[in-house]
Amino acid sequence: MSTPTTDPSLRSRLDPTGWSLSSKLVAAVVGLFLVITVSTSTFTVLSLRDHLVDQMDQDVTSLLARAGGPRGSGPGGGGGGGPIPGGGGESLLVVLRDGEVVANRVEYDRTSGELTAAQLTSLRGDDLGASPRTVEIEGLGEYRVAAARDADGDRVVVAGLPMSGISRILDAVLGLVVSTTIVGLALVTLGGQWLIRRGLQPLHRVAQTATQVSRLRLDSGDVALAQRVPVADTDPRTEVGQVGLALNNLLDNVEGALRSRHESETRVRQFVADASHELRTPLASIRGYAELSRRETDPVPPTVAHALTRVESESLRMQGLVEDLLLLARLDAGRPLDREPVDLTLLAMDVVSDAHAASSSHRFELDLPDEPVEVTGDRARLHQVVANLLANARTHTPAGTRVVTSLRREEQWVRLSVVDDGPGVPEELQENVFDRFTRGDESRNRAQGSTGLGLSIVAAVATSHGGRVELTSSPGRTEFSVLLPA
Repeated sequence: MSTPTTDPSLRSRLDPTGWSLSSKLVAAVVGLFLVITVSTSTFTVLSLRDHLVDQMDQDVTSLLARAGGPRGSGPGGGGGGGPIPGGGGESLLVVLRDGEVVANRVEYDRTSGELTAAQLTSLRGDDLGASPRTVEIEGLGEYRVAAARDADGDRVVVAGLPMSGISRILDAVLGLVVSTTIVGLALVTLGGQWLIRRGLQPLHRVAQTATQVSRLRLDSGDVALAQRVPVADTDPRTEVGQVGLALNNLLDNVEGALRSRHESETRVRQFVADASHELRTPLASIRGYAELSRRETDPVPPTVAHALTRVESESLRMQGLVEDLLLLARLDAGRPLDREPVDLTLLAMDVVSDAHAASSSHRFELDLPDEPVEVTGDRARLHQVVANLLANARTHTPAGTRVVTSLRREEQWVRLSVVDDGPGVPEELQENVFDRFTRGDESRNRAQGSTGLGLSIVAAVATSHGGRVELTSSPGRTEFSVLLPA
């Protein structure tokens, strides 16, 4: 037997935990209205029924007293002929002597007649007494019936009144209650939605302000948080006003913190730029004096010659580091780059050719399309991007590694990729691999010195060109990609 399945979307819509606040409030108001209305209506109908039954019991008792009075007058005296004493409406009267019916009469639907034997059987019960009881009479319905002996004591008089009148009244009241409940439910639902939505509009405005702020780029640059909750929604006397006021205070604190951070970053960048610029001259002097000393014809001790060689090599390394820092500082400051058509196909061929000359132990290959691929940008900076990616692959992979440089178009982008089959970038390093001064661990052993700025320059140049960088790496395949606007 197959088990019926429930539509997940329907189940999610019926789950109150996923409802909006306005829906929950409307549902709560409607539910409370239904509980109160049903409770009061039930109490009213039951109280009305009890009241009507009490009145009918009094009428039954009065009818019974008139029919079996102390003088013994009644329908039994005449053998059952004539109208019922105090009649004039729907009622029944039965007179029993020694358990035998000596007279019976019933008035029903403006007609009068006698009860049938089956109907009389319902009135012979031992549970009938002076207190009226409800009896179901075949063909007539429910009656409130009471019994008592007459004044002579030799006869039992049974009198009753139909409950159809009470039923009609209760049906009319129930119909009125149901109709008014339905109308009230519709009015409460529509009116509640309108009132709740109007009452929650300030909260929606607060949420819109928070949403606008959440969409701002706050990670870098001079961030100005102009968005604020309107003054009308910051009244501390209301709950929504307290939330709006707290959000404005939070935005003020965040804006102050971002301003302080930006000023600090600006000072650091200016310091790096100034320091890099100032260091270029003394480093060039050190390098020049080291080269000049090595060209002296007078013999120098081997240790001095070795020291001069080390001074020259380290000055070259420091000069490269200073140039990289100066470039990053300029890119951070938003210095405009050259904008000219650049043939990336020819540029990749030149850089790969240089990489072959720099490291013959690696296998550098090209995967280029048949047609030239051009972008608009700074040729020198894009040359540095490709050179840094190849230098990164050469530095952090063992000899014999295959490094493939490829170009391809992807809709509005041009993808420049450098793929190697080396050991891969450690997983814990991949998230921060484009950060400054990030260096690989023993999983990507360095064959040469690294400043940790090469990939950060790649990312900064790509961003300055309106592009981005990507990395996918696993043991045996690492791909660094630069996407530039086509």
